[in-house]
Amino acid sequence: MTHTRYAFIKANWHSDIVDQALDGFCEIVPRDLVDVVDVPGAFEMPLMARDLAQTGRYAAVIAAALVVDGGIYRHDFVAQAVVDGLMRAGLDSGVPVLSVSLTPHHYQETEHHTAIFREHFVKKGREAANAATQIVAARAAIRN
Repeated sequence: MTHTRYAFIKANWHSDIVDQALDGFCEIVPRDLVDVVDVPGAFEMPLMARDLAQTGRYAAVIAAALVVDGGIYRHDFVAQAVVDGLMRAGLDSGVPVLSVSLTPHHYQETEHHTAIFREHFVKKGREAANAATQIVAARAAIRN
């Protein structure tokens, strides 16, 4: 019996929050079916997603990041480039690439905000797992 494998990319910026998405994902998809790859930040995710998808080893690739306004760059442009790049990686490779990349309007590095976003990333990880398993099943059904 062949098991479906998933690649899960995590951006290291705000890893205390972003890592929670993997925890949520693995509540649905067994951890031993998930290969985890860390990248420096969100901007590096599309290239890695494409590379992983092109290996042919994964039924889907999931990418998680928190892109916040650091005051130096326009975070909304970065977030848009990341989402566009992830979509392109999926379309170019033919492998579903799902995004758990969030860009909050108001995020401050306080205990309160960190707790809220940690919890939210667990939920988003679960949602990504459900979406990934559904799209993989739907694609398998149309091939059969």
